[in-house]
Amino acid sequence: MRANLLSRLSDRSELFPGIQGYDESVIPQIVNAVLARQDFILLGLRGQAKSRILRGLRDLLDPVIPVLAGSEVNDDPLRPISKEGRLLVEEYGDDTPIHWLPSEARYVEKLATPDVTIADLIGDVDPIKAARGGHILSDELTLHYGLLPRANRGIFAINELPDLAGKIQVGLFNILQEGDVQIKGFPVRLGLDVFMVFTANPEDYTARGKIITPLKDRIGAEIRTHYPQRIDTGISITRQEAWVERDGPPVEIPDFVAEVVERIAFAARSDKRIDARSGVSQRMPITLLEGIVSNAERRAIRLGETKATPRIGDIYASLPMITGKMELEYEGELQGAEPIARELIARAARETFEDRAGGSPVAEIVTYFEDGGALQVSGDAGAEACVKGFELVPGLLDLVEESGLASPSAVDGVRAAACELVLEALVAEKRISRSDTGGYGRARHESPKGKGYQEFDPFA
Repeated sequence: MRANLLSRLSDRSELFPGIQGYDESVIPQIVNAVLARQDFILLGLRGQAKSRILRGLRDLLDPVIPVLAGSEVNDDPLRPISKEGRLLVEEYGDDTPIHWLPSEARYVEKLATPDVTIADLIGDVDPIKAARGGHILSDELTLHYGLLPRANRGIFAINELPDLAGKIQVGLFNILQEGDVQIKGFPVRLGLDVFMVFTANPEDYTARGKIITPLKDRIGAEIRTHYPQRIDTGISITRQEAWVERDGPPVEIPDFVAEVVERIAFAARSDKRIDARSGVSQRMPITLLEGIVSNAERRAIRLGETKATPRIGDIYASLPMITGKMELEYEGELQGAEPIARELIARAARETFEDRAGGSPVAEIVTYFEDGGALQVSGDAGAEACVKGFELVPGLLDLVEESGLASPSAVDGVRAAACELVLEALVAEKRISRSDTGGYGRARHESPKGKGYQEFDPFA
């Protein structure tokens, strides 16, 4: 792995294809650990590509290596470590049968669960194997090798390490320090050549288990992962992972809608009502983008439109993709996940509008609603019908075109989405109000008794 990594660094080849946002942080630390031939653990919250990074390490292995045919522990033909391998070489000499093992077969991954045993990881005596081979139980040939010996000359990965029982973690001491394993009471020491990597979630240290201190001391490097630190990086990751290329009507996602989706996740990660220790996974914007595309696709098919264009209203239709990804604190539990999700959408729309069209004149639009104007935007309405409705609001379409959110030649779906973005930004600033059914009207005002707010109902 070290030699192949040095070659890639020399060629300036991409080390982890598909991994974004870690070029200046996580990846250099992984490179240093591999160059130092140190085992490492990726420590980070859910949805930070930890498992994907570990699987990307396979590309640093040689494409194929020779192993003794039939060997359970990938015996090197020149230096076999198992008794079975040594007997095979002794019997056949230079004619010993060789098998070529590809790199994907030398990556072994195990999800740590409380029921994992030493036999699963290291090995145990197999009475059936002894009976079939006619061996006594003390013979090394009766051993059943666990996952770790089977990963010899490869990579062994354990996901969610804190979930592994403490006494099982002790069984990893030898392989991390001396490079060998001991099975039961057998006087056999297998000198394994294994690169060991782990993942863990900081929340798990107290919620479900912990990594025992001697094991942490033996792991070479603890590398912290993180969520995307820039909006454009998050958008790129979401676009890469979300399933939006479908066999239905062509999908056109306005770039500002994709930005709103990503900003929802960023806003959620900084919201004090949401548990920061659990984190807000990158899976939220990915599943949310898929959800809004599905809603737009459904609408386009039902109305016979030639193109599916997601709008801000489609985000509200995909609330379950948001609420299911948040762990709430006590204050958040009192408010409920759905009201918080609606606030996050409005906040993300406002930030996106300010980023793209901040300073644009909106007084004429606000005045229309303050004077009693109302507008109902149905999530099931076609793009053309929505644009005709938005034309009733003075200055709205002009603002959209002058600010560059949507050009005059843009399709109706993009123009409608841009108009919804402007209105949602005004809702977030409390200059107009929005009902749960998509009705826009006069801003909320203090009730005569001073107890809370009343929302203007354009259909009252």
